[in-house]
Amino acid sequence: MISRFGDALRTTALPLLAVRLTDDPVVIASVTACGYLPWLLFGLLGGAVADRVDQRRAMWAVDTARGVLVAAFALVVGRGHASVPLLLSLAFLLTALQTLFDNASTALLPSLVDARALGGANARLMTGQQLAGGLPAGPVVPLLIGLGAWAPFAADAGTYLLAAALVASLRVRPPAREPRPAGSTLRAEIAEGLRQLRRDRVLRPVCLATLLCNIGMGALIATLVLHVTRWLRVGDTGFAAAMTVYALGSLAGGLLAQRIAHRVGRARALLLAGTVQTASLLLMGAVQHLAALLAGMLLLGSMGMVWNVNQTTLMQQRSPASMVGRVSAAFRTASTAGAPAGALLGGAAAQHFGLNAPALLAALLFALAVAALIPAGRADVSVGAPHDDAATTRVAP
Repeated sequence: MISRFGDALRTTALPLLAVRLTDDPVVIASVTACGYLPWLLFGLLGGAVADRVDQRRAMWAVDTARGVLVAAFALVVGRGHASVPLLLSLAFLLTALQTLFDNASTALLPSLVDARALGGANARLMTGQQLAGGLPAGPVVPLLIGLGAWAPFAADAGTYLLAAALVASLRVRPPAREPRPAGSTLRAEIAEGLRQLRRDRVLRPVCLATLLCNIGMGALIATLVLHVTRWLRVGDTGFAAAMTVYALGSLAGGLLAQRIAHRVGRARALLLAGTVQTASLLLMGAVQHLAALLAGMLLLGSMGMVWNVNQTTLMQQRSPASMVGRVSAAFRTASTAGAPAGALLGGAAAQHFGLNAPALLAALLFALAVAALIPAGRADVSVGAPHDDAATTRVAP
């Protein structure tokens, strides 16, 4: 959770720094695109490695490397040598390391809690991460930037190193794994994870829907700083307010995620979340007022958390215990594939059709995602009911 606070500082500070270096929407959007691209290149490999190694050890090693990297970046910025290529490189390298960290953490959780408690564990974990990260980061970033453009990145580096020390101090028994077949290769294991995802009648449409949403979110996030500071003209403070409201919405969504899932089922919870997010994006893109932006970001954040909790839990519950890392990597890589393209598409839309166009484009893509989810909703079962064959292969820890 500590490193999430640093992530939120950097996520808010990077676009603000980019805007100071260039006015080109496409170039600004490229910073976000580079933050997604490594999932396409290394995501599947990260999942296969996560299923092979000590996941706790992998997590603290990655956080140490990220801390050193961001500290070096803060030093360069502090010396006045910030540049767009440097921002692009930082975004790319951090996400390349994140492909291993995220898959390792996703694979580790099912070995720590009972399968029936996964939904609640994911909700508490994600809500805690948001509470530690997104909520305080929004108002803190303008204060840190007042000290210098380097300050948010120096703080981010410190949180990574502290988080690495805390994870390394944990004494967790590594999850039991079946011996790999003789001659098994990373390539064959990656292919096995892809086949598992393709066969599952719920995860397959959920993955397609998440892909469409990520194209839309890529377009929105990459240009949000322009939407706020140039279209609405509310400056850095308005941008920080939007990020803070989004974090507040995420906290509320963490409290709602399990309640909604127990009432309608996990896949249908995604249908509800996607529908509300579509409406919130339409509001943000159609109404040129700060209040509309804040209301839209509040709904987007709350339903985004409902989506993330239930999507992650579905993936963990419907994957064999020995393959959670690979199925997670296959899902994330496939669904994240559209985010870099979405970021560039958002920059082009802002440049040619207006700075509110990316929000409207995102609304269209979310509507298509809701339509893609309908087959998963039909196949959904209640949270407390036994799962079908795709889930019964799980080995209880």
